[in-house]
Amino acid sequence: MYFKRDKFLVVGISKSGIAATELLLSKGAKCYIYDDNESEMVLSSARRLEASGAVRVDKNEVFELVREIDVVVLSPGIPLDHDVPLAARRAGKRVTGELELAARFVTAPIIAVTGTNGKTTTCSMIDGILKGAGGDSVLCGNVGTPLSDKLGQIKSDGIVVAEVSSFQLETVKLFAPHVSVITNITPDHLSRHYNMDNYIFVKKRILANLTESEYAVLNYDDGEVRKTGEDLRAKIVYFSAKSEVNGAYATDGKIFYKGKFIMETDSLPAKGEHNLMNALAAISVAEIMGISESCIVESLVGFKGVMHRIQFVKNVGGVDYYNDSKATNSDAAEKAIESMTKPTVLILGGKDKGLDFDSLFKKIKESNVKSVVLTGESRYRMLDSARKADYTAVSLTDDFRVAIEIASMLATSGDAVLFSPACSSFDKFTDFEERGNVFMDIVESLDV
Repeated sequence: MYFKRDKFLVVGISKSGIAATELLLSKGAKCYIYDDNESEMVLSSARRLEASGAVRVDKNEVFELVREIDVVVLSPGIPLDHDVPLAARRAGKRVTGELELAARFVTAPIIAVTGTNGKTTTCSMIDGILKGAGGDSVLCGNVGTPLSDKLGQIKSDGIVVAEVSSFQLETVKLFAPHVSVITNITPDHLSRHYNMDNYIFVKKRILANLTESEYAVLNYDDGEVRKTGEDLRAKIVYFSAKSEVNGAYATDGKIFYKGKFIMETDSLPAKGEHNLMNALAAISVAEIMGISESCIVESLVGFKGVMHRIQFVKNVGGVDYYNDSKATNSDAAEKAIESMTKPTVLILGGKDKGLDFDSLFKKIKESNVKSVVLTGESRYRMLDSARKADYTAVSLTDDFRVAIEIASMLATSGDAVLFSPACSSFDKFTDFEERGNVFMDIVESLDV
């Protein structure tokens, strides 16, 4: 790409789209912007980008413009089967994404983490270990801040830790991290990827450009992830909570790396097998990057967790409230449910991504969940799964605030209320962060 000569069309004026546009403008590129959504938030962002030199186009102009531009840059929220990228492909135009665009300007090694669940926690653990060892680590990507926005902070002798989603991986072709991590693969985003085969194929793209000098850090306990290591040119390092592997593993309450003792599992402040797996992945990456065991242990022992992931909010009238807004699929919600030791009122529901909730309600029946409140677009499909499981302690409402109020009435002193929706937020909120913040604000307003 020749930025001062090529014409770019950025589709999707969201965090990533805004960051990509600002990067392109800073490189002297001619940049057009388009979004189907005409909310005030989008329009306000568009006006700000126009003031910086971008040209906004509407639905009546965009398909004609596709013939003139050279490159389409998609925000992660825009699928490849959207009308605009389809038209661009038919016209022989290049279609890429913000991650691939920004990665062209990074000379520091990139540690990229993908997977259905555990990405943010694993990235935060890795970033904390690297910073604890005195490294110039920059955390970015799907974790909250696009890579494009962080370019000015990345030093050539630093390290980039990037959380990468399946949506971002749809548009990568040349992206080649120094270390690629896959935490796990379970059903998610099937309304976008159509089936599990497609979803797995997209996740594997994080490994596609690795050479003999790069590393793949893979979950040995996940059969689908383990298979992604077949025929790779990269060096493979597995992590496991069940088997002794050529990486980090746990056995008899202890964590080892290639036979070398690292720490006791009880020393990890974040409990549950899912957090153990996140720590094993982070340890594997840290060892690859040459971090001392003392720095690894100190960072992991002091790890405080991440926002919106089984996050304690407050105790109201003897009831503990937990914000798990980041649980955007059933597997993540099941992990949160397993971590609850008190009788729990569970709030579920959000954007319907076409996922199966039957196994979730089987898990609920075997857990400490005493009642479920269903809300959001997915509530009726969830209700059907509850009926199949013969689970009857269910309340139903479309109003998010009312769902929290119902949960607070159902909970008694000594109980917990867990908001772990098992769905994405896009039926009512911009993202899981906004949804989690609203949940916490409502909990803060509850009367004792």
